Amino acid sequence: MSERRPYTYVLLRYRHDTLAGEFANVGVVLHAPETGFLGVRTRATAGARLAQMFPTMNKPAFRTSLQAIRRGVAALSTADGGGLLGKLGDAAAFARRALPNDDSSFVWGPMGSGVTQDPQKTLDTLYDRFVGQYDPELVETRRDDSAVWKPVHDLLIARQIADKLQPKTIHSVISVDFDHAWKNGAWHVYQPLSFDLASDDHIKDKAAKWAGYMLSLKGADEAFKLHFVVGPPQGSHRREAYKRALDVLSLPDGDAEIVDVSAATSLVDRIEAAMRAEEMVESA
Repeated sequence: MSERRPYTYVLLRYRHDTLAGEFANVGVVLHAPETGFLGVRTRATAGARLAQMFPTMNKPAFRTSLQAIRRGVAALSTADGGGLLGKLGDAAAFARRALPNDDSSFVWGPMGSGVTQDPQKTLDTLYDRFVGQYDPELVETRRDDSAVWKPVHDLLIARQIADKLQPKTIHSVISVDFDHAWKNGAWHVYQPLSFDLASDDHIKDKAAKWAGYMLSLKGADEAFKLHFVVGPPQGSHRREAYKRALDVLSLPDGDAEIVDVSAATSLVDRIEAAMRAEEMVESA
């Protein structure tokens, strides 16, 4: 495992009206001096969210300014990132060299810090957390729970057993509705969970919510077995958060089966075999 090294970061903010004081985060600069890393990530365009917040903003000027800021930080990275100045400076100092504080619409926020094994991954995480996670255009492209369930549903249809699954509510301290369930002695309920989410915190919160449901359903008025069909994040930068989420779902005494959506065929094979076996018992 590589060593964790310190870094500093600073957020780039857009102020549409300097008197009103309203701003939106539009970028991040991160500097890790011991590795000589200086990186920047900004929005490419205003996007739907900023256009709604500031309807009168000059979008072409916005894009041009961000391009200039990215070029400025990149030039500093090439010149200083691995040299003496790279070791002496911090993210805020480099950021101010790329864009001095003035009366323009772009300003730097307060500096933050931490430790990281991978500065580029941390830069991407900070960007997603502070800039990208609320963008409607990004949320719409992410896979939701229904998209995770679709491969399973398509296989169930192909095997002509999809109609054997039905909605089911499990009652205990709380009541939880499941859209996909069938009974074979006990109820088997299937819950698709997409972890293709906008931030590590969202992944953590979703896993914690369902772990809480599992604990609250102990002692339910009917016997049931919960099966999570999980979809991982697209791309590699949230894999650690996803792994931790699966660990959280596995905590409450291992009551739930966790199946990656990539194993949909194997899951449906087992469902079909169990259903056929039950039919044979009923017809005997």
